[in-house]
Amino acid sequence: MRIALACAALFLVGCATNSSGASGAGEDRVVQLFDGETLDGWVNVNGAPSTWTVRDGMIVCSGKPTGVLRTEEMYTNFELEFEYRHLQEGGNAGLFVWSDALPTTGWPFTRSVEVQVMDAVMTPNYTCHGDIFAIWGATLVPDRPHPAGWMRCLPSQHRAKPAGEWNHYRVRAVDGRIELAVNGAVVSGASEVSPRRGYLCLESEGSEVHFRGLTLTRLDGSEPGDEDTASAEEGFRPLYDGVSLAGWSEDSAHAGHWTPRDSILGYDGQGGDLWTLAEYGDFELIADWRWKASPTDRALPVIDASGEAAADAQGGALTKVVPDAGDSGIYLRGNTKSQVNIWCWPIGSGEVYGYRTDASMPASVRAGVTPASNADAPIGEWNRFRIRMVGDRLTVDLNGVRVLDDAELPGVPARGRIGLQHHGAPIEFTNLYVREL
Repeated sequence: MRIALACAALFLVGCATNSSGASGAGEDRVVQLFDGETLDGWVNVNGAPSTWTVRDGMIVCSGKPTGVLRTEEMYTNFELEFEYRHLQEGGNAGLFVWSDALPTTGWPFTRSVEVQVMDAVMTPNYTCHGDIFAIWGATLVPDRPHPAGWMRCLPSQHRAKPAGEWNHYRVRAVDGRIELAVNGAVVSGASEVSPRRGYLCLESEGSEVHFRGLTLTRLDGSEPGDEDTASAEEGFRPLYDGVSLAGWSEDSAHAGHWTPRDSILGYDGQGGDLWTLAEYGDFELIADWRWKASPTDRALPVIDASGEAAADAQGGALTKVVPDAGDSGIYLRGNTKSQVNIWCWPIGSGEVYGYRTDASMPASVRAGVTPASNADAPIGEWNRFRIRMVGDRLTVDLNGVRVLDDAELPGVPARGRIGLQHHGAPIEFTNLYVREL
């Protein structure tokens, strides 16, 4: 890619077993990552069933939507060999090494080191193949300084064959050092890579590409600490496949309003609520979102820590002028009262409006569903919710900040659908994942 599932219902199970170095002799050290017939051992992280298929002994990637197919197992020290070919000039793909299990906030890609698999593109800052570079929080030191100072090693020579022909890659990754050989010659490398233990991913990015002969040999090497190990995030499965509303309720009100836009699920604010078909009891939900409307300064109510409206010195309602782009939310267990709010009020997103404003609820409940702090990103930037619902208890993290901690929701249904709220404002969602508990 240019920037610094078998089926969509497969579970994103990250295997965090010790799979790094001296694993024994003989065939135990050699792993056939692809059996030529199935996608066993792989996880479709954020694609449709049609994104990754098997044909004639090849893994066939349609290129749509943008996303990744990753191994079930993590690897640390290894040598990986495979072949690829693009079907059209200018095709784009990649191999992600030492990857996290799930994409970074707002993007379809994972924190990792990318080995470029692109055709017929040459610029001063990136090339069509052979580049090695850190993406989305990974770090490295390139073997040769990049002309713009990026954490990216450009290849010493260009050896890739054109679209339609097979190319051979050999990637050697040991103790945080990685090097790439293209069609038999080493062309690029990097050292001091972090993380240096993680998953391997194949990248889908816009055009058809084929992979075959993926064979990994485990090598001896040291074990990294937790700080250099990728995130496992076991058991999540995607709610959105990047090309359709499969798995969501069919409603004529959605037509032209809730629209798949590659990795992004867009909403123009003019339709209705969008609900999953499946119901969930105890679960953890990841949801990335951002506002699409241009903000307008508005005087909005200030809510204090008790969940009550704050008063000014004269006893009137206290307001604060803030940029406002609209209102939305995420419904839990099929119930509009148990809604995790998305809005621009000074209190911040994450509150449960239906409980906070219910005067019949105990004061402790109303205070508990009031955010501890405003953790929203600036309007137009991506936010990530991590919502955990167990029994009648709700915990919400927003952008890594805990805004609700074990809040009580008396009377919340034991099970129900998850909904994306219509409240008249354009908004985008991506990276929608659920893990049942």
